[in-house]
Amino acid sequence: MRKSCLVLLALLVAAGWGGWWFRDPLIAKARSFLPHEVAPPAPRPDPEGYETLKTELERWRRELAARYKAARNPKEREDAVHDARVVLETTLPEMMRCWLGTPWDFNGTAEGPGGGKIACGYFVSTVLRDAGFRLDRYRLARQPSSKIIHSFLPKTKCALDVGIPYDAFAREMETAEPGIYLTGLDTHVAFIVVDSKGFRFIHASGSKPWCVVDEDRDHAGVLQRSKWRMRGNLTADEAVILRWIRGEKIVVQGS
Repeated sequence: MRKSCLVLLALLVAAGWGGWWFRDPLIAKARSFLPHEVAPPAPRPDPEGYETLKTELERWRRELAARYKAARNPKEREDAVHDARVVLETTLPEMMRCWLGTPWDFNGTAEGPGGGKIACGYFVSTVLRDAGFRLDRYRLARQPSSKIIHSFLPKTKCALDVGIPYDAFAREMETAEPGIYLTGLDTHVAFIVVDSKGFRFIHASGSKPWCVVDEDRDHAGVLQRSKWRMRGNLTADEAVILRWIRGEKIVVQGS
């Protein structure tokens, strides 16, 4: 009896060790019968949506220009500027996202989403031109990022960080004034969109996946690696808003 009990105990121990050693293959086999998570499809350029947004934004610009011109007092002019800011901060990010998936190329000059390849400077200048800012996109795109930003905003309205750890920069941006920020890096130019949820980094990326991307704080690798970061809030500046409303030409700095 004692011998048979010892044999049974040995078998149970062996079975236990076998289960331990083979647990990973067994778990993997079991998981193979479960539904797989499907990765979301890669974003695709949306040229039709882009054209619709361009048309609607120009309609809004003309209506706001008429309102501003007909304003009878400072309050009515202030309201027109406020509404223009709301329209730009709502529409510009959607225009940027119509470009998602458009391939990047250092010399890319695509005129619209999916219409070829696009460089970072041309992405910025083309979106701003198509949003209704009167500018020479070729001349603007060829400037260093600081000149691109200063074509819209004076130095006094821009912030520059050199050698600041990314976490400190990101914390500051997450609590920054909402708006559309033009952002210059070591060798790059981009948009940062700030709202109540934090910030998004939208740009034509010369790093993987080498296309126009919309990235959150944790995935914005190009922004993380840069040691030099300049930024200015386009839509928080009344002078910029008025130039857009009136259709005034943007003079490119450094050209």
